[in-house]
Order: sequence, then C-alpha cells, then structure tokens
Amino acid sequence: MDTDVQRRDRDLKIRVKRELGKIRPTLKRDGGDVKFVTVSRDGVVKVRMLGACSHCPGAAMTVKRVIERRLKKAIPEVRKVISI
Repeated sequence: MDTDVQRRDRDLKIRVKRELGKIRPTLKRDGGDVKFVTVSRDGVVKVRMLGACSHCPGAAMTVKRVIERRLKKAIPEVRKVISI
C-alpha cells in the first residue's frame, strides 16, 4: 500500500523523467544525451551526461542553463540539478 509520500515521490520522478525526455532530442542532435539518476525529496535532481556531453567542456553550462532552467520552470519542486 502506497503512502502519500511514496506517491508524491513517484509522481515527481515521473514528471522529471518526462521533462528530460523533452530536452533529450536537443542534446542528441549534438551527439549527447542525459540520463536521470535520482531526485530527492528536497528537490535536487541528479543526472548523468552521456555521449558527447559526458566530456564536453560546456556540459556544466548545459546542466545549469538548459536542464536546470527547464526543470525548474516546468516543475516547481525542483531546486537544483547536479551532474554526477
């Protein structure tokens, strides 16, 4: 039996993955990708940059200026995005 907290956690995870799916085509055009790792209850999303993005010097800017900005705009619970 799911608790309200478990349902909210699952819903947040689903919404983050869905939004990352909208960002993914842009990254793939440049040979990169992003993989969802986890999202904490305090709104910290962890992602892993893949492909060309995994070793690109601009990856940190992509995480902050593209991924974090879009996730925060679409999902108010998201506070920060970290690439691991």
